[in-house]
Amino acid sequence: MSVTRGLIIDGREVAAASGRTTSDINPWTGAVCAEVAAGTPDDVRRAVDAADAAFEAWAATKPAERRRIFLRAAQLMGERVEEVVRLMAEEVGGVAPWAGFNARLAADILLEAAAEVTRPTGQTLATNAEGVHSAQVRVPKGVIAAISPWNAPVILGVRAVAMPIAMGNTVVMKPSEDAPLACGLLISDVLHEAGLPAGVLNVVTNDRADAAEVVSALIADPRVRMVNFTGSTEVGRAIGVQAAQHLKPAVLELGGKNALLVLEDADVDYAVDAAVFGSFMNAGQICMCVDRVIVHRAVADEFTAKFADRVRALPCGDPGDASTAVGPVVSAAAARRVAALVEDAVAKGAEPVAGTGEIEDRGTLIRPVVLTGVTREMKVYYDEIFGPATVVHVVDSTDEAVALANDTPYGLTAGVITENLAAGLAVAGRLRTGIVHVNDQSIADEPQAPFGGVKSSGYGRFGGQAGAEAFTDTRWVTAQAVGHAHYPI
Repeated sequence: MSVTRGLIIDGREVAAASGRTTSDINPWTGAVCAEVAAGTPDDVRRAVDAADAAFEAWAATKPAERRRIFLRAAQLMGERVEEVVRLMAEEVGGVAPWAGFNARLAADILLEAAAEVTRPTGQTLATNAEGVHSAQVRVPKGVIAAISPWNAPVILGVRAVAMPIAMGNTVVMKPSEDAPLACGLLISDVLHEAGLPAGVLNVVTNDRADAAEVVSALIADPRVRMVNFTGSTEVGRAIGVQAAQHLKPAVLELGGKNALLVLEDADVDYAVDAAVFGSFMNAGQICMCVDRVIVHRAVADEFTAKFADRVRALPCGDPGDASTAVGPVVSAAAARRVAALVEDAVAKGAEPVAGTGEIEDRGTLIRPVVLTGVTREMKVYYDEIFGPATVVHVVDSTDEAVALANDTPYGLTAGVITENLAAGLAVAGRLRTGIVHVNDQSIADEPQAPFGGVKSSGYGRFGGQAGAEAFTDTRWVTAQAVGHAHYPI
């Protein structure tokens, strides 16, 4: 049954100033799962008004009270696993294991935010000035713009707002048009039910046609002091440019062309399990997914045969079916883009050893594809796939594997499979990524870990101490007795 939701401004659910709404579409059935308010720059100003008005009181709120709110929010999120599973199936075609993981990790992110509230936020500095106390402290920035994506909607929606709010900032959130409920309004509901004061978190949903205008208005508002965005490199680059034009810092977690390196001594069956999960969880629509499996020739034939067999057997289809491993992609446009990458590669000589890249039921289902024989002139060699397809490359040495893994404009994450832990760590040290996992695939997340990439995968870090530092300013404070200072003029 379709629901109707408004914007969240100053703790109240309100209609857009224009009175317009926009439809939230189920990618599997094509049905409307929600009508949400279609916000405009006028609504952005209303939301920033509320966030700015709430900032001083929220920044001064006692740490124990902020921590209590986040602990309660974590409990509430943990109680909503079934709701999240249903919502993600309807809104983005997410299968049950992925949706359940979203709810549980989101609860952990809220717990980590609660813990960060009472950690030390400064240090005493040495000083040459006699009788002066000198300190470095971290203080909230003010109003923060948070732009959250659809693919891991609950995880990344919570990540976009939890640490900024825990650190004493207020937030205006713009969720993805593909998941305004899961990556925006649900999160607002949980935090406000937990006791978050009015105005601290405001949510502006919008029609897709208005997205650029809404984001530009949010970034340009002088009261917004920072931006965080998770999404495509193309959009992230535009957001980073706009933020820089207004002299505002940004945390940008963008795309990846992630590699799984299977070394000569790898346990092949273990590597196959890792590659299947890393490539096809959430139909390959995770920024950390394995786009490239780089396999040493000594084990390549065995690996490729077993990998292809496993992939062909994956249950595909209805995300509402608990047995489904690979559901639809988020839209027909996304399916066409993935199919075009596969078609281009096959036309230029690549071999599909699993799947065909054809679009099936309802225009959003593509059965998982494994390509071999991919070369540089094929678009899939450099382009992020972000769908249910991956590439197997065969190499003759570890040096060749590292060089191939680094031959990309991206640098988010990677995995290395080997029986020699020292060798795996040595390889990890040579990979130009923000994240590396030895004896695991490329998908992993923990709320206390610094999360982000290098090169075209973005800059800045979410998570733990790194996130606390990203969403605060460093201030130098000195104190001395009145009359103690001596001035030369």
